[in-house]
Amino acid sequence: MTNRLLCVFAMLFTAGLCLAQAGAPGEIPAFDLNAIDKTADPCVGFYQYACGTWMKNNPVPPDKSRWGRFDELAERNLYILRDILTDVQAPGNHTPVETMVGTYYASCMDETTIEKKGITPLAPELERIAAIATKDDFIRHVAYMHRNATPALFSFSSQPDMHDSNLTIANLDQGGITLPDRDYYLKDDAKSMETRQRYLEHVQKMFELVRDKPEAASAEAKTVLEIETSLAKASMDRTLRRDPKTRDHKMTVEGIASHAPNFDLTLYFADNGSPKFSSLNVGNPDFFKQVNEQINAVPLEQWKVYLRWKTLDDYAPTLSRDFVQEDFLFKGKYLSGQQEIEPRWKRCVRSTDTNLGMALGKLYVDRTFGAEGKARTLKMVQAIEGAMREDIGSLSWMSDTTKRKAYEKLNMIVNNIGYPDTWRDYSSVTIRADDYAGNVARADTFEVHRQYSKIERPTDRKDWGMTPPTVNAYYRPSMNDINFPAGILQPPFYSKLMDDAVNYGGIGVVIGHELTHGFDDQGRKYDAEGNLRDWWTPEDAREFERRADCTAAEYSSFVSVKDDKGEVKLNGRLTLGENTADNGGLKLAYMALMHVIGNAPVKPVDGYTPGQRFFLAYAQIWCENVTDQEARKRVLTDPHSPGRWRTNGAVQNSAAFQEAFGCKAGQPMVAENACRVW
Repeated sequence: MTNRLLCVFAMLFTAGLCLAQAGAPGEIPAFDLNAIDKTADPCVGFYQYACGTWMKNNPVPPDKSRWGRFDELAERNLYILRDILTDVQAPGNHTPVETMVGTYYASCMDETTIEKKGITPLAPELERIAAIATKDDFIRHVAYMHRNATPALFSFSSQPDMHDSNLTIANLDQGGITLPDRDYYLKDDAKSMETRQRYLEHVQKMFELVRDKPEAASAEAKTVLEIETSLAKASMDRTLRRDPKTRDHKMTVEGIASHAPNFDLTLYFADNGSPKFSSLNVGNPDFFKQVNEQINAVPLEQWKVYLRWKTLDDYAPTLSRDFVQEDFLFKGKYLSGQQEIEPRWKRCVRSTDTNLGMALGKLYVDRTFGAEGKARTLKMVQAIEGAMREDIGSLSWMSDTTKRKAYEKLNMIVNNIGYPDTWRDYSSVTIRADDYAGNVARADTFEVHRQYSKIERPTDRKDWGMTPPTVNAYYRPSMNDINFPAGILQPPFYSKLMDDAVNYGGIGVVIGHELTHGFDDQGRKYDAEGNLRDWWTPEDAREFERRADCTAAEYSSFVSVKDDKGEVKLNGRLTLGENTADNGGLKLAYMALMHVIGNAPVKPVDGYTPGQRFFLAYAQIWCENVTDQEARKRVLTDPHSPGRWRTNGAVQNSAAFQEAFGCKAGQPMVAENACRVW
C-alpha cells in the first residue's frame, strides 16, 4: 500500500502528554454523528450521507492539498512527535537516541544558521560536477549521487529475488525524471503543456538561485526538460508496471551491461558502494537500451547540467528560505494546489521521522502504544483471517486445487503489528547541531548503505518499510506479510471505548484490505513464501481475471475531478489492486463482525443498527476534501481511488450494505451487475 490517519483514550495517551500539547488538534471521534448529512439518501449517495457535513465543515487547510480523516490523525501524531522532540531538548539526562533525534530536529529548526550558510552546502556538490571531464567521470558521478541518495538517470536498489524470496539481490530500474509521472512529459493536452512550461520556469529560477545568469539558466532549463523527456519516453507506463511479470528480468551483470555499452554499468557497479554481485533483476531492460542511445547523443556539458539540476532539486528543501519557497511554489502550490507552506516545525518533524524514523519511532511507541495494543490488534487480525478462510471455502468459481494453495498462503501470512521486534541502530550517523543539510545527507547515505548491504544476503523479513508513527498499513508480496504501524491503531480507526461495529468498520476493514492484497491481481501471482509463481489452475485464473475486469471497468466509469478544465475519470487498471482490496476488506470485516455479534439481538446505538454503524464507520475513515490540482495529479500517479469512490464503489457492490440500509434495485448504491473478486 505502496509501491501500493484523543487524549481521552487512556490506553493510548498519558494525561501528562495531553496537557503538554498546547495547540494540538481536538479529539478525533471514532464515529462522528456530526459528520452525517441527514438531507442525503444513503441509497443514492452513501459517501455524501456519511461525510457530507464533515466535508462542509472541514475545508482543505491552506497548508494542505488534501484534508481527510487520515490527515487528521497524522496531524495529531505530528503534535505528539513535536512534544517528544521538545522534551528531549530540555536540560536533563537523555539517552543517545533522544539526543540524536533532538539535535537533528533542532538543526532543522535553526533557520538563522541555515540562512547564513546560503548555498554553501551545495558548493562541494556543484564543484564535483564542474570537474567532470570524461564520460567515465560522468558514470562515476552518477554512482556517487546514488550512494548518497540523490536520484539521477536511473534507479538502483535491493529487493528480494522474485523467484527466491529468501535471497535479496540488486535491482536496476528506470528513473531519472523529476515531474510526478512520465505522462507529464508526454501528453499533449493543454494542461500538460502548461505544466511543462511552468516546470521550465521553475528550473530556471532554481538555477538563478545558484547565481547562474538568466539567459544561461533559461537554456539550462530547456536542456533539463529535453533530457528528462527522453527518459520519460524510455520509461514504462506505471499501469503496465503493476504486473510484477513486467518487472521480472533476472540478468547477469554482463548481460545488462551489453544493453547499454555507452554507459559502462560495470564501472558504475564498482563505484556505487554496493557489494559485488554477478546477477541482478532489471525492472525495465528496454529503458537502458533506449537511454544508451542518448548517452552519446547528448553532449557531456548538457549531462552536467542535468546532474546539477538533480542535485539542486534534491537539496532544495534543506537550504535557505529562497530555495525552500521556490521548491514549494512549484511542487506544493502549482502541482498540488496547496496555498501555503506548512509551518517549519511540521516540516522538521516530518524530516526527523523520514530520516531517523526508527529512533523517533521508538520514543513514540514508548509513549503511545504498548503490549496491550499489540495483543488487541492481533486478536482482530486473527478474526478477519478466519473470515477470509471461510470466504475462500465458499467460492463457487474456484477449484479445490487452487483453494488448497490459497489456504496455504493465508496460513503463512506474517502479522507485524505496531513496531519492529528490533530497533534500527543509527549510532554511525553523525548529527550536528549546526548542519541541517549535512544531517539529511548523512542520514540518507546511511539508509542507502543499509539497503545496499542487503544484496547477496538472506532476506531480512523483520525489516519494516514504514516508521511506527505512520498513519498507514501495507502488504508485501515478496514477504507475504501484513504490517500495521502503531500510528494507525487509534481513533478514528480503533477505539477501546467504541462498539465492535465501529471498530470492525474502521481498522477491521483496513486489516481485511491488507489481507486481500495478498490475493489481488498482483498479490495472487506470489506464492506462500513470496515467490513469483503461478499456483492457479488455468480455469481459475481466467475466472479471476474476468472478475477483475469487471472491477476495472466499474471504477473507470467514476469521475475523479470535474472543473473548468474538463472531466477526468479514474484509471480502473491503475487502481485495480486497491479497489479489489477495498471490496474484499469490507466483506471480510463484515463477516468477522457478524461472527462476533452472533445471533443475539443488538440494540441500535444513536439510532443505527450494528450493520449501519459498521458501514458508516467505514465511510467516515475516507471523509476528505482535496484540491482540484491534487485530484488531477493523483489520477495519474495514485493507485488508490479518491475517498468518495473507495466508499461508494465498495458499498454499491455489497449486498450486506443494501440490506443494512434497505436499498432497492435501481438505486445508485445498488450496482446492477455487482463486481466481486473476493
